[in-house]
Amino acid sequence: MALPSRPASHPCRDSPAKSTFSKTSLAAIHVPVLLRETLEALDLGPGLTVVDGTVGGGGHSRKILERIQPDGILIGLDRDPLMLQHTATVVTGKRSHLCHASYRDLPNVLRDLQLDAADRILVDLGLSSDQLADRERGFGFSTSGPLDMRFDVSQGESAAELLSHATAEQLTTIFHEFGEERFSRAIAEQIVTQRRTSPIRTASDLVAAIDAALPASIKREARKEPATRVFQALRIAVNRELEHLEHALKNSLYDSLRPGGRLVVITFHSLEDRLVKHAFRDESRWQCLHKKPVAPSPQEIRSNPRARSAKLRVAIKLPPTAVSASPK
Repeated sequence: MALPSRPASHPCRDSPAKSTFSKTSLAAIHVPVLLRETLEALDLGPGLTVVDGTVGGGGHSRKILERIQPDGILIGLDRDPLMLQHTATVVTGKRSHLCHASYRDLPNVLRDLQLDAADRILVDLGLSSDQLADRERGFGFSTSGPLDMRFDVSQGESAAELLSHATAEQLTTIFHEFGEERFSRAIAEQIVTQRRTSPIRTASDLVAAIDAALPASIKREARKEPATRVFQALRIAVNRELEHLEHALKNSLYDSLRPGGRLVVITFHSLEDRLVKHAFRDESRWQCLHKKPVAPSPQEIRSNPRARSAKLRVAIKLPPTAVSASPK
């Protein structure tokens, strides 16, 4: 589904030696996933213009910037201004620009920076450990703070607001389509019932509703927290994540990359990976470099369990096919 047009909001600034973003109370704790594999896939070198479309805590960007010196340019985008605060403490120098923007707005960002195109683009779609640990955001089911889940709190409605008015049918669709939750209807109906007497305002409120809806046998046999799929689905819905990705793959990312440039995408669930896989199958636009996605090594999974579901795909942009005019 195409996203409606809206005025772009993407203030960019050079990343100075000392951050000009307001300080946060916590240093970044996120560990970049598939770091070695990502750097290899990007095939970096001095002088390249590289975009990190989901800069997060700057783990990938910091290493990218080292490899494109002395005259390369790094552009880091993120919808979450708090992540940009983290990034500004580790990604520094006049050759880097941090922008509060979605990767779907990349053409506008490049135009504002007076750049015609990028040589490399990275999009890491994972939720960072910093976001999960933030008790004021509601991303993690182990937190007890407000159930917000927005990357950018200045836009859209929070997860709590969505849960306060969505019908059981709408919630069922969200949980089923974005979370692939097989108990979607039962959970949706429990939420609608519970909110009549007790609004669902925090992550712990939502966990309690999910727990009440699931059969005891499922909770006993679950290998991971039963609330995982519902939290994922709500986050995707609130931030319109799949719409952003689909729009960007069809338009923004392709249009912003030079012919011969590389796009690297790291996904963490099948919904995202399916969109990337489908886009890279278009042989008129992309040369996909791997038949199967690159997965983290057993060693990385042991040291960083959140990497276990990561998949990396990389493709080279092909030049537009010249279409000759039909003879009259």
